[in-house]
Amino acid sequence: MMSTSTEGMQAEEKIRARKKTIKEIKKNVWFPVFDNNPIALQILGICSALAVTSNLKTSVVMSIAVIVVLCASNTLVSVIRNQVPSAIRIIVQMAIISSLVIVTDQVLKAFVYDISKQLSVFVGLIITNCIIMGRAEGYAMHNSPLKSLFDGLGNGIGYSIVLLVVGFFRELFGSGSLFGVQVLSLATEGGWYVPNGMMLLSPSAFFLIGFFIWFVRVWKPEQNEDN
Repeated sequence: MMSTSTEGMQAEEKIRARKKTIKEIKKNVWFPVFDNNPIALQILGICSALAVTSNLKTSVVMSIAVIVVLCASNTLVSVIRNQVPSAIRIIVQMAIISSLVIVTDQVLKAFVYDISKQLSVFVGLIITNCIIMGRAEGYAMHNSPLKSLFDGLGNGIGYSIVLLVVGFFRELFGSGSLFGVQVLSLATEGGWYVPNGMMLLSPSAFFLIGFFIWFVRVWKPEQNEDN
């Protein structure tokens, strides 16, 4: 009877632990999307959001690249976190992130060369993206590989949402197209729409990101800083 009771308690503990892990994973994935968005709340990764969002194709490819690097770097850093001396942890993290970015850049050049040319140096500059370094140091160094993987996924999704929203409006109003397909009939071709050239310039991304931040903070007023 004692053995059966003990086994039952152990089974219940395992179930509770599994539920807790699943809950934490869900939080890791969804919390950075709107509640702690890397761009809208933490104001990280702004440079690439300005530079690569002139159209949706580059926004999508950049988003995928950042998600892949975030997930992989978080997981690898977490796997070796107990073997890395504290004095050189930043160097190790940078080496891992740099290697992943180089591989990602080569894959893009091999399979989507035209978009890779449009992205120019900004794929390589993923290495300096504060979001990736921040999650590796702030989260992956202190949590399990599984949790770190989903933390990277969540922050990547949060970053990507902003890029896609900005890219959508910049391409739509800047050239009247989406993914290179004309959706607004241009006045130069007998239609009604006159493209707003300013939307294709980087300053327009500042305004769009500002509107996104305003929208999120109106929707979630608890994110507003106290005066």
